[in-house]
Amino acid sequence: MTYSLLFLSILILFSSCSQDNIEHIDGNTITEKDLTQRIQTLIDEAEITGLAVTIFNDNEIAYQKGFGYANYETKDTLTTDQVFYGASFSKAVFGYLVADLVLDGTIDLDTPLQEYFDVPIPELEFEKEWRGFANLSGDDRYKDITARMCLNHSTGFPNWRWLDKSFDFDRDGKIHFFFDPGARFSYSGEGMMLLQYAIEKVTGKGLEELAQERIFGPLGMTMTSYVWQERFEGVFVNGHSSEHEVIPKDTEDEAGAAGSMETTPDDYAKFFGHILREASSDSELAQLMFDPSVRINSKAQFGVEVWQDTDENDDIELSYGMGWGLLKSPYGYGAFKEGSDRGWEHYSIMFPEQKTGIIIMSNSDNAEGIFKELLEITIGDVYTPWKWERYIPYDQ
Repeated sequence: MTYSLLFLSILILFSSCSQDNIEHIDGNTITEKDLTQRIQTLIDEAEITGLAVTIFNDNEIAYQKGFGYANYETKDTLTTDQVFYGASFSKAVFGYLVADLVLDGTIDLDTPLQEYFDVPIPELEFEKEWRGFANLSGDDRYKDITARMCLNHSTGFPNWRWLDKSFDFDRDGKIHFFFDPGARFSYSGEGMMLLQYAIEKVTGKGLEELAQERIFGPLGMTMTSYVWQERFEGVFVNGHSSEHEVIPKDTEDEAGAAGSMETTPDDYAKFFGHILREASSDSELAQLMFDPSVRINSKAQFGVEVWQDTDENDDIELSYGMGWGLLKSPYGYGAFKEGSDRGWEHYSIMFPEQKTGIIIMSNSDNAEGIFKELLEITIGDVYTPWKWERYIPYDQ
């Protein structure tokens, strides 16, 4: 009896310790306690306002914690059930939505979008005239744009129409091509928006309705929406400058595939975990989403270095799929997506073959300065192209 109790006690202790370990993609581990301490040290040294970290092992949440403040002025504690501005995480969700529509035959990835409209794209009418494409009249290249190009950022459009090729403010603010559609990668929110209009035309439904029907509702993401909801009042997180200055909340009443989504770390983990499980099982949907359809040779994702080619990322075969970036590692491919705006910095990456991934969400303008080290200590990711992402370490 004594030996049985001793054995049982040892078994329980061993089980408890193993459950506290977070596993890296290379098989190494770190205890939950040590990880929390190291994350807190990074936050303190880099003076980050707030951060939420969610780690997946074996396709399930192994670690989730909020750090810092939701509002620096009021010192409200940041938690993972509070509403964050999702920024370009919106595009990752949109990529999944489009993949779902492709699989049920609603839209084709390689059919020119022009075929889904009743009038030429330059003649499309919008309530807000500046959203239109009239400036493309006379430039027939718009007829070549496909859904795949919109999702892998090869339309030839700028990120936003008010940016010129030097990434300076363009007072003209009219849509234009930087290069022929399909010729290369250049990140573009404008391309995502054009695809959104095409999908809304084909389905007869708005983006928010489609997302609620096909993603948010089925996954139980009750605190996620492409438009601001009254239920978000009082539970949202403020963005902050690098000096901890609170940035007033901007509420969006118009759904935008490129970046209007509000979500919580808890909710986004439901979406991310679903995709991770799909990818780990090599489902048809995951194969479609994570097919590398354009190779990336640019020195950086944004800024003038977009036009400077390099071989720095050849080892990881940096590329893009349907709304997600892709890379190769000794532990299988990685699928990543970032989100960034004034006061917000997010990053996520999954390694499906290892059933491991991480979501980082921050309401601090300077959080990207800890991303490189954070990825290393949390899941052992040394493959994210941090220079290309401009995730320059805070202490450099």
